[in-house]
This record gives sequence, C-alpha cells and structure tokens, in this order.
Amino acid sequence: MDLLSQIIARAKSNKQRIVLPEATEERTLRAADRLLADEVADLIIIGNPEEIKGLAAQWGLTHLDKATIIDPENHPKKEEYANLLFELRKKKGMTPEEAQKLVTNPLYLGCLIIKAGDADGQLAGAQNTTGNVLRPALQIIKTAPGISCVSGAFVMITQTPQYGENGVLIMGDCAVTPVPDAAQLSQIAVCCADTARAVAGIEDPRVAMLSFSTKGSAKHECVDKVTEALRLAKELAPDLKIDGELQADAALVPSVGASKAPGSEIAGKANVLVFPTLEVGNIGYKLVQRLGGAEAIGPILQGIARPVNDLSRGCSIDDVYNMVAITACQAQAAK
Repeated sequence: MDLLSQIIARAKSNKQRIVLPEATEERTLRAADRLLADEVADLIIIGNPEEIKGLAAQWGLTHLDKATIIDPENHPKKEEYANLLFELRKKKGMTPEEAQKLVTNPLYLGCLIIKAGDADGQLAGAQNTTGNVLRPALQIIKTAPGISCVSGAFVMITQTPQYGENGVLIMGDCAVTPVPDAAQLSQIAVCCADTARAVAGIEDPRVAMLSFSTKGSAKHECVDKVTEALRLAKELAPDLKIDGELQADAALVPSVGASKAPGSEIAGKANVLVFPTLEVGNIGYKLVQRLGGAEAIGPILQGIARPVNDLSRGCSIDDVYNMVAITACQAQAAK
C-alpha cells in the first residue's frame, strides 16, 4: 500500500469532522462527494443549502446529502459563534457588531466551529489566498502550546528508498516563515517531527537541522542560528531524535554522515530535514521534486492548535481529496 493509500486508510479508521468553507467551488464539491462516498471523513460544508443542492444536481453529485451543510447567514448557533468571536477578539478592539458580521464569513465561521469543539479541522484555499485562510485560524484557533510560528512542510515521496524512511522525507519550512529566528526554527523542527508521525506514519522521526556546515566545519552567524535552534529544540522536545548542524549529504548518506559527524545518531539516517530559511526550503523541495522526480504532498500547515490547511488555487480534485485525508490524520494526532 502506497503512502497516500495509508493516509486515507488511517483517516477512515477514525473519522474526523472536517470543515469545507468554499461550498460552491466545483473541485471542492466534487472531492467532497467522493470523500463522503468513500467514508474518509465527516464533512461540514458551509454555504447556502439550496445553491449547494442545485450544483449537486447540475454536476451529478449524489452523496452530498451525507454532509452537514451550514448556511452562514442562518443557522441555530449563529449567535453563539458570534459571541465566541467577540470574546476572543474584544481585547483587540472587536465590537459585537463586527463579530456579527464576520461570523457570516465562511472562513471565520469554520474556525469558530472548530474552536467551539464542533469540528476537528478545516481545508480551504481553492478560492482564497493563504493569508485569508490563515488569518482567522490564527485569530480564533491560535497556535499550539509552546509554538508561536506557523510553518509549512512537504511530504516528499522520492525514488530513492535508501534515503529517509524508505524514500519518504519530511521537509520544512517550505511555505510560510521567510527568515525564522533560532526559537522559531526550533519550533519548526518539532512540528516537522509531529507531521512525520501524524501524516507520513513515521513512528521514529530523525530530525536533521541543515546548514552549509557540519559540526563546526564552517563559522558563520547563520551556522550559529542553527546550533542555537538545535539547543532550543532539545529543550522543547527532550525525547526528540535531532542533531545539527548537518550538511544535506551528511544528514542523508550513511558513509558521509559517519565521516563528517562520527557518533551522531541522526547523520546518514535523517528522515526529517529542517531548512534554515524559507528561501532554502522552497528551492530545495522543488529541486527534489523536479530534478529528482519526487512526489511532493503539501504544503501541510503546522503549528496551529487544530489543523487548518491551505490549498493552492490551482489545485485538482485529487488534491482536495488527499488534503482532507491529511487534515483528518493531523486532527487524530491533535486529540
């Protein structure tokens, strides 16, 4: 069974309640129909019920009646969610009137449903920008305990089974935080290990903090940041298997790891790669994807107290389907 099939099977084994706030988007509804038919997740779709019903008939979708459909303009918990939003944001200057207005915004409503305990995760972005998806998540759900920054990881399924976990590697941050400081980088490392467990099913994450230096072979403030991040990550997650700073070949290739970092339990065995900046991470994963023929799954957002994931606006129906399963796996792990 390939990794995506394993992810879908894990999602099915303990179904989670996933919100889809882009109810009239065709790819989203078509994916929702398949997800409900396959019983991958319990879906909460936000939108006008009559409009959704009409689109389902137009596109021949026969399983959407299994979803919970919430009309953002008119539903029984509208006042409850508006009050929750006001209480969460009043210190930031929000008025009750503003909360009443925002609670009809599907992206805000979805996060409020999660915050109230009525759903487990959310997936959006087929119609909305990353900023629009993240803003309500950070305002309402907020970051996980001990975490102050959000990051984005990719699950890379490579054609080189001798590296990583039978060819599977987690790479981050490749999507969100441009220049993390040492504290943020330490949190990214811990979150990437969590993603390795929750999404890729890697029971034993082995995290390499990457740099252009291995164990002091070069001196630079960029290297100092990575070594400080390593120290902080060990404080944040004492049981985590992590080492650095390591060059990429020292992290992945056993012979190079043994030569450059003798005695390291990570060198030559890493299955989680943490990049020092977003620039490096984004370039790195795309090179692996395009030149190495790897499949890149993500970005998977990390660091939010409950999973909220962001799609590319160029996503496919399969992307939506798979990301719902991934979000469900994250939700299972967050409980």
